[in-house]
Amino acid sequence: MRCASLLPMPARVLTGVLAGALTLGVVGASAQARNADALPGHDAGPPTVTGTDLVFTHPDRTLRDGTAEDAGLVPAYIDRMVPHLETYLEPGPGRPNPSYAGAVVIAGHGGVVVEHAAVGHAMRYAGYENGQPVELPAAEWVAMREDTIFDLASITKLFTVVAAIQQAEAGRIDFDAPVVQYIPEFGQNGKDAITIGQLLSHTSGLRSWAPLYSQYPTPEERIAAVYAETPVNEPGTQHVYSDLNLITLGKVIETVSGKGLDEVVRDGITGPLEMVDTGFNPPAADLDRIAATEDMPWTGRGVVRGEVHDENAWSLNGVAGHAGIFSTAADMAIFAQMLLNGGRYGSERIISEDSAREIFTNENMGFPASAARGRGFQLDQRFYMDAMSSPVTAGHTGFTGTSIVIDPLSGSFIVLLSNRVHPTRDWGSTSEYRRPVARDLARAIPVQPAVGAEAWYSGQPILDTVTLTAPLDRPTVGGRVSFQLWYDTTTIGQGATTGPDVGSLLASTDRGATWQAVPLDLRVDRHRWSTGGTFSGFSGRQWLAADAQLPDGTTHVRWAYQTQPDTTLAEPDYHGRGIYVDGVRITDRTGVLWNGERPADAERFVADGWTSSPN
Repeated sequence: MRCASLLPMPARVLTGVLAGALTLGVVGASAQARNADALPGHDAGPPTVTGTDLVFTHPDRTLRDGTAEDAGLVPAYIDRMVPHLETYLEPGPGRPNPSYAGAVVIAGHGGVVVEHAAVGHAMRYAGYENGQPVELPAAEWVAMREDTIFDLASITKLFTVVAAIQQAEAGRIDFDAPVVQYIPEFGQNGKDAITIGQLLSHTSGLRSWAPLYSQYPTPEERIAAVYAETPVNEPGTQHVYSDLNLITLGKVIETVSGKGLDEVVRDGITGPLEMVDTGFNPPAADLDRIAATEDMPWTGRGVVRGEVHDENAWSLNGVAGHAGIFSTAADMAIFAQMLLNGGRYGSERIISEDSAREIFTNENMGFPASAARGRGFQLDQRFYMDAMSSPVTAGHTGFTGTSIVIDPLSGSFIVLLSNRVHPTRDWGSTSEYRRPVARDLARAIPVQPAVGAEAWYSGQPILDTVTLTAPLDRPTVGGRVSFQLWYDTTTIGQGATTGPDVGSLLASTDRGATWQAVPLDLRVDRHRWSTGGTFSGFSGRQWLAADAQLPDGTTHVRWAYQTQPDTTLAEPDYHGRGIYVDGVRITDRTGVLWNGERPADAERFVADGWTSSPN
């Protein structure tokens, strides 16, 4: 059977060359790969991509509403998004409580908004007492709307990052300079060497959090306390995600710009982009559109609605570099598309293309995979990006239940905004509810067959093994198998080529009673590499040519995809896009034993969990 790169036909195909020979063709893509001739040293092993390889092909693209078909996507998977969101409005397996009271999702591909929907309620609870929610009368519940305004929580950090980039482009900030160059008092207690860049990459050595709101009586004293912090690690040696980093960065921006952070964000980002519902401290007139968050009696507040949930941001008058911005899904879609365009939206240039590439380039190589960050943005984090992950997929999450995923390889984004802390954070903080809609969008982006109209697809099994088997008419003598292979699976760590989810090529010499792995040679353009019979990770979202010598006497050839828990993770069910196999050909000294494109042989495949798929 048959299937190829991510390009629905007959729509226009954009093709680029990446990392020595990685050919990417993606309908609607906002970025493609740069010419690879200038990137030596990428011939051994699977192709990969970094932000420096990206070329932004549609820098002035703006969003328009459309259908999945308009965007070249598979409609059935877009149609799954709302039912998946609705699932988490109720308790479920491993979820004794709902994941959120309500949510809004918006998804786009190639500049086309293919889904924008709301479920549940923006406000449902009057409080949380003695471990139990206190519901409002049903008549007072506020339905979630597509234009509901949400507290973005830590997604605020992305606006602070973009504002810092703008100051750097204006020559006011040097990312390699120490913070004390801009804020001398920050140098107390051994912090004089911490750089602006280390604030952005969360390698400053500062602890993750401090209860500023409760330990200090005024905003001025709270900021002074940040400046007086003592590092818990040597700068540059450990990755510790810290609100204190972005609080400090926000103050640097205010110092060099001479304006409040709220003004900088408004004048440089949300104003030019016409993100009319985005900013700090939303006006009281918008209260009926704002999603409620938590019952917070320890702050002297009840159920919070219309002011920032984060205690420290609230105690800093609602304006801080780490939290405080409110927005809608539609506004965040504009923000995402601006980055997919390379820092521009329509006629408005927000940051340069080079700066945008830095956002998609991992600055934390050498740290654990969970530390992967571009210029302040998270990269390649399957715990919420799921099958949209790649080395250049960027995004962030927010404590209130928000997330954004931006994939420049496919020109896609998904924004999920929820009020998961309404009425309490105690109902859990996992990202289980974030992954399904990201998985839906990833699956909706078709993988075209390498040969003919269909290819064999493994699906995305959950903690299972699925197999595709070719039973031969007779044992091989000097046999070989060749086929086209496309794979994207989870891995254990940054840059790893093995992981908990593994594909394999197997052979049996006793008619399926026992199986052995078959060493495999893989190639695409200038890339050549071999494996012991297994494959896992990122292979460039493209078809690879595979070839292997079979053991003499082989009676059956099998492709297997096994997904199993990653014991290093709290939530083990992360997914890649899966595995495709096409153009299978098995030969030996006597001739052709199997041709997967020949109808008689195609019908003889034994598929356990695999399907013949056009996409």
